Amino acid sequence: MAKKSSIEKNNHRKRLVKNAAAKRARLKAIIADKKLPLEERFAASLKLAEMPRNSSPTRIRNRCEVSGRSRAVYRLHKLSRIALREMGSKGLVPGLVKSSW
Repeated sequence: MAKKSSIEKNNHRKRLVKNAAAKRARLKAIIADKKLPLEERFAASLKLAEMPRNSSPTRIRNRCEVSGRSRAVYRLHKLSRIALREMGSKGLVPGLVKSSW
């Protein structure tokens, strides 16, 4: 089990990203628009830089929904390799058959 603080930190980042997504998209659209004057685009880039770093989607870490493990997480199932193996052996993951011979 991962530390509770690491899991909560990641959840906080997810909330920040969700709240700031519209504002970030608006600023990025202004920056990318070549028809606008350079000063306006530069001001938009400064505003984007002033936003909290944790509001960027790249700061979110993929974590296992069961254990909170941050490494070897399958995106499709949102489970770590260990949790996926355990749940697959018990038949809790639909469509997954654990192979053994």
